[in-house]
Amino acid sequence: MPRRSFRIGRSITGLGLFAIRPIKKREKIAEYKGPRVNAEEAGRLERRGNRYLYEINKQITIDGTPRSNVARYANHSCNPNAETYTYGGRVFIRALRKIKPDEEITYDYGNDYLKWVIGRSRCQCRRCRRRRARKQREARALKKRRAKRLARMRRRR
Repeated sequence: MPRRSFRIGRSITGLGLFAIRPIKKREKIAEYKGPRVNAEEAGRLERRGNRYLYEINKQITIDGTPRSNVARYANHSCNPNAETYTYGGRVFIRALRKIKPDEEITYDYGNDYLKWVIGRSRCQCRRCRRRRARKQREARALKKRRAKRLARMRRRR
């Protein structure tokens, strides 16, 4: 891989990967590294609160806890700009589309992680934040309309 095309920086969810130069579509960004553990050990690590486990298959999981694994800083998004793929037992992150400088590099962690770890109501990706904001606006507008209607009904009496 050529020199790093990203930096680690502050994001909405903590630390994240940000592009420092334009990244081309399908360009390899980083490798998810760490010791390989079996399913039993992965279950034990997960119960202890490890959030950096990447399951390759039912038998092998990568423990991405070491700080040398910079790919662990790529955050979840329901509308990602990157994806993971496995090649020869190794896991890589590559761009799904052109990524502009200073744009956060994100990929979809999958439904299980979203449902059981993050929680749909706590997802901080741009799409989910917009959806929650829209629902809140609609709820405020509905409340305002109901209050107006109630005030009119009281004046009629």
